[in-house]
Amino acid sequence: MKACVDIGGTKVAVSLAETGSRELLHRHTEPTAKEGANDAVAQQVLRLIDAACAAQGVRRESLTGVGVAAPGPFVLNGGCVELTTPNICGGMAGVSRGLPNDWVTAALEAPLRQHFRQVRVANDAVAALEAERRWGALQGLDHCAYVTWSTGVGVGLCVDGHALAGKNGNAGHAGHSFVADDDNHDALCGCGNRGDVEGLIAGNSIERRFGRTAAQLFAAVSQGDKAALDIAEGLVRVMGRLLYNLIATLDLQCVSLGGSVFWHNRDWLLPRLQAQVNGKLPAITSGVQLVAAGLGDKVGDYGPLALMD
Repeated sequence: MKACVDIGGTKVAVSLAETGSRELLHRHTEPTAKEGANDAVAQQVLRLIDAACAAQGVRRESLTGVGVAAPGPFVLNGGCVELTTPNICGGMAGVSRGLPNDWVTAALEAPLRQHFRQVRVANDAVAALEAERRWGALQGLDHCAYVTWSTGVGVGLCVDGHALAGKNGNAGHAGHSFVADDDNHDALCGCGNRGDVEGLIAGNSIERRFGRTAAQLFAAVSQGDKAALDIAEGLVRVMGRLLYNLIATLDLQCVSLGGSVFWHNRDWLLPRLQAQVNGKLPAITSGVQLVAAGLGDKVGDYGPLALMD
């Protein structure tokens, strides 16, 4: 058996899977650790793996490996991945961001390697991209992307049949690109940027900027609230620009979308996002489809499995 670990800015989920099987067993989840020493997330992962092993009746030492999908950016320390994730590490943007720690990095891979011989850590959007290409909506496509719109905004990119990684595994951090036409001083991203995509439209940014959660905002949209509709249409414009920029830069065929903000509001968002792409530079955008993740709200769980499969 192997362990599949999905780390997010909001929660950590751990499952087990038998080699060659897509069935995820004994899923355990907790809010992401953000207090204590900077290896708190790694220690949380180990504890959740132990809980899953106990439920399965196996020992931790019997696991053949661990696949970890984690939000970046990453830095390498002694060849091992540490997180510099804006929604986990409070030392990046400072106290005004409201995170209860001063971590600049969060140790992840090194503590796991003390217990497992095989550990693979990859950006969570890249892992989800691989899962979507293997089992989901991107099967058979060589030029595609997966975009998560959740606590943060992440992207996994595939060009010419190859998932892009970058020098430190950080390719695809388009959520930290700028698409707005001013500094948007109310949009402080956890990375320290003001007015980048994540600072403008990520799930945690929506609540900070507009005083209501994404769920509350889109519930108000469904009830015909004009103010909420104006806000939501502004969010769509920002995400639409990001999607167009990816398509125009990489000449993509298809983009799969997931993440809690998108998934719970996909029927309203998807046609409006498609409209943001259609008709712009038709030589590149004609025929390009935006689709909901084929693996649905489980894409984050299947990402780590794809890393180890």
